[in-house]
Amino acid sequence: MATTHKTRMLIIGSGPAGLSAAIYGARAGMQPIVVQGLQPGGQLTITTDVENYPGFRDVIQGPWLMQEMQAQAEHVGTRMIWDTILDVSLEGPPFRATGDSGDIYEGDVLVIATGAQAKWLGVPGEQEFSGKGVSACATCDGFFYRGKKVVVIGGGNTAVEEALYLTNHSPDVTLIHRRDSLRAEKILQDRLFAHPNVKVLWNRKVDSFVGEDGKGLTGVKLIDTVTGEESLVETDGAFVAIGHAPATELFKGKLELDANGYIVVEPGTPKTAIPGVFACGDVMDHTYRQAVTAAGTGCMAALDAERFLAEHDFKAAQAAKV
Repeated sequence: MATTHKTRMLIIGSGPAGLSAAIYGARAGMQPIVVQGLQPGGQLTITTDVENYPGFRDVIQGPWLMQEMQAQAEHVGTRMIWDTILDVSLEGPPFRATGDSGDIYEGDVLVIATGAQAKWLGVPGEQEFSGKGVSACATCDGFFYRGKKVVVIGGGNTAVEEALYLTNHSPDVTLIHRRDSLRAEKILQDRLFAHPNVKVLWNRKVDSFVGEDGKGLTGVKLIDTVTGEESLVETDGAFVAIGHAPATELFKGKLELDANGYIVVEPGTPKTAIPGVFACGDVMDHTYRQAVTAAGTGCMAALDAERFLAEHDFKAAQAAKV
């Protein structure tokens, strides 16, 4: 039988943004409910070595970090529910979400932290060597390829920015693009073409990622999109940079989304156009996409939610006196 769960703060998503919002929300007495979604813990649960999250001098494991975040959220009073939201009503407060289980979740404020997923090529070897030479985040993993040869796949701003970033670590960066021109902004292209450590392979698409058990990725097999000729580029690391897909299907037609599907928020805040509805983490951030920035916006969402509820409660109390 379906159950209705009521809370002051309803959070959809359980990555660093959602759990940080939960920790702050729980400490403020909002007794948050976190609906975990299809991938509890978010992208960090499929990230092995994490070396750039503040507070840990040694490399830590992504799944462990998310377990600790969840344990902290629960310790201060968060209720975690394993369900997947299928529909939302933003006509509140209270705001309402319907889960795959049939349960209904109602919150006086709603925090959206559904995240985003890197787009992948879907070719052989990509998943097998994920975390073993294949990555979708140069900022996260570029440090591990100091002095090594790396390739970047893509042709937009993200790909060019990743390639330029990797020159901080690698003396040999190759950008692989399936067309004969880039889509990136001209100023980025100018910087890329002028850099002595970057070369571009035009009209090439990735056929597969190749490697060895125990050794990881050793190369990328390419096909010339004009001649059909096959080739192999030896490399220590490959960065897939063909964009991200924010998990915003639920909110189409209900919240303003930008051209790439990210939730639009008031600049410098997690506030959406609907009072009491906040968005944090990768679902609204198409620039930084780091665990620490996601956690920061989760904190911001909780603080703004607390202020919203305090103001809402004050107005309600004043109206009751009339």
